[in-house]
Amino acid sequence: MNAATLTWRALRHKPLASSLNLLLVAIGIAMMTFILGVSAQLEERAERDAQGIDLVVGAKGSPLQLILSSVYHADIPTGNIPASTLATLAAQPLVQSAIPLALGDNFHGFRIVGSTPALPAHYGARLAQGQFFTQPMQAVFGARAARETGATLGARFAGSHGLAAGGELHAHAPYTVTGILAPTGTVLDRLIVTPVASVWQVHETDPDEPAAAAPGRELTAVLVQYASPLATVSLPRWVNGQPRLQAAQPAFEAARLFNLLGVGIDVLRAIAAGVLLVAALSLFVALYGALEERKWDLAILRTLGASPAKLLRLLLAQGLLLSLTGAALGWLLGHAAVGLLGWHESLQDLDLQVWRIAPEEAWLPVIAAAVGLLAAGLPALRAYRTDIAATLARP
Repeated sequence: MNAATLTWRALRHKPLASSLNLLLVAIGIAMMTFILGVSAQLEERAERDAQGIDLVVGAKGSPLQLILSSVYHADIPTGNIPASTLATLAAQPLVQSAIPLALGDNFHGFRIVGSTPALPAHYGARLAQGQFFTQPMQAVFGARAARETGATLGARFAGSHGLAAGGELHAHAPYTVTGILAPTGTVLDRLIVTPVASVWQVHETDPDEPAAAAPGRELTAVLVQYASPLATVSLPRWVNGQPRLQAAQPAFEAARLFNLLGVGIDVLRAIAAGVLLVAALSLFVALYGALEERKWDLAILRTLGASPAKLLRLLLAQGLLLSLTGAALGWLLGHAAVGLLGWHESLQDLDLQVWRIAPEEAWLPVIAAAVGLLAAGLPALRAYRTDIAATLARP
């Protein structure tokens, strides 16, 4: 009978204890897999959405709120800025490109963004159907926005006031769908892009909106790409010196946001590590108890020719088998949990991929193997030092 068969039969001898140890290891690895997978995908998504945007110019207020509303489209804007800001920024020699944004309405919860064709071009978008808008009140749908709203070429729709579904309908000014974009894997997939003039026209001609409340010739923000590294220092300072303007840097604000989230992620990692520690202790107790029960059997093996090294390997193999099997099960459970999170209605914007493997996951089998070897170490050492004569002499 070989070592693998002995190991398997030893674990089957106490199925309940073996199953509980397996479950503890699986839970710990599943938690780590889930945390690593979600955090890595969130960071990758944030980097993709902000790529190529060096500065966001908007109304004074919270810089983080400005980034969340204008880059990630996950918050309300800090206010509006004069439309002339776009021309002023575009004329700056330190600015390579300036993309305007005008927010205020939505269609079934998907934001209608007044901009130019430069916005889809910035994200490398291509048309799956139709063509880009050429005049006001035409709109191009991102892939997800089109899929979930059922938008088709030539269809007409009216936006609702506000950035969340349920606002007052602007029925007097319908849009026409001229194009549907192919998926980009960025925030653009859930946006509806139209000329800035469309947003102005909708609100200026709304009979139910008081003239004093209409935004007029204003923008929500301008996305800026630098022409020179020198702009990193001088341009934000110049913008912040203007009475109504504020400069926010996506890289800095995103790093600050993930630092805040990192505290919670570290806590979850600590909990997962605690579960693995409990699994190691439980595995140690189980193997040590099994060793005490099987001392006589191990002594018989020695008399039959099994070397001390073979007994050592036998106990270590039991620990490794349990921990690595638990790691495999935990890895599957962790990724399944990522998929369940991505299916939740309120989190579908995250576009989490079930089987996207984070680089840090390569360490999980090593961690699991270390847990198994450490737990089996002392019992294996005692088995190695088994005194045949003394053990068989006991009644």
